Parts: sequence; structure tokens; C-alpha cells
Amino acid sequence: MAIGATMTHHLALFDESTSTLATALLQHRLVVATAESCTGGLLAAALTAISGSSQWFDRGYITYSNQAKQQELGVNPDTLDKYGAVSEQTAMEMARGVLGMSAAADIALSTTGIAGPSGATPGKPVGMVCFGFARRVGEGVVAHALTMVFEGDRHQVRQQAVLFALQKALDLINPHLATSTDFAPGSSDQ
Repeated sequence: MAIGATMTHHLALFDESTSTLATALLQHRLVVATAESCTGGLLAAALTAISGSSQWFDRGYITYSNQAKQQELGVNPDTLDKYGAVSEQTAMEMARGVLGMSAAADIALSTTGIAGPSGATPGKPVGMVCFGFARRVGEGVVAHALTMVFEGDRHQVRQQAVLFALQKALDLINPHLATSTDFAPGSSDQ
């Protein structure tokens, strides 16, 4: 598939996934916010491409540098030193940080990864993206993270990451998960 055709295909999937997510957010009266590194705002762009998104989208942060992650989202410098920017620990802190900055948001999504073509390190290949998901539950916040490795060039990795985040966000909205403190595999905390 040519790059243009691939991009058109992913944009159509974005629209479908975003529409499904928007419907679920509206039905459950939930608001989402984002924190992005490797996707550089593409997730927020996909979410706000839908008319009426102001009813269920509060804000998005692009925190590409470690300094921005610390200053804007409160990511702990020790987390970055110990695990690196591309880690489930950092992704989870990014998602929690968004909820800390947004009184309106119920759910936060974050992305941090290596879109390529360079940047790979031992144990962290090009295409690796860590996702953070956080949700307010009662007076607390439940967060978890997971890692995926996507194939393709920089644009394809970023598009696949956005599509994955949109689809996984639906898991946070599923009513039986709303009261659970362990709503998905991977790291979780309260």
C-alpha cells in the first residue's frame, strides 16, 4: 500500500474509532484529555477532528522533551533517570499528570515512544510506544500502562499508536471497568 493510501486508510480508521469513542464518552458523560510525546499532538488532532468534541475533550499536552514532561505534567525526574522517557512508568505519570492539571477530565491518555527512524537503544527498538491510561475512580485515580512495538516508518508508527490509543480508550469507558481498580493488564496503581 502506498504511503498516501496508507495514510488515507488510517485517517478513515481514526474517524471511525474517534466517533465510537465520542459516542461512549457522551453516553457516560465523561471528558478526556491527552499527553503526547512521540505522537506530537496527532492523538488530540484525531479527537478534535470530530464536530462537537468540546463536549468530551478538555485539553492536550505535547511534552516532547523531558523538561516539558516534568514542568507541564509533573513527571518525576527520578522516573525519567531510572526508566527513561520511553517507559511505562513515564507514560503512567504523564497520564496521571494530565488528570492533575485538568479538573474537567475523567480519563487521560498518554503516548511516549520511539517513532524512528533513529533513537533506538538496547531494549527499546524503533516503533516502541508506551501508553498511559488514567481514570478517576471515586476520590482517587487508577492508572495503568502498556507497551506496543509497531512496524513501519515514522508516520506509520505514529498513526498506529494513535489508533491503538483510541481503541484502548474504549476499555476505560466500559461500564464494568468503571469501578474496577485493576481495569487492564500491565502496570497499575492508585
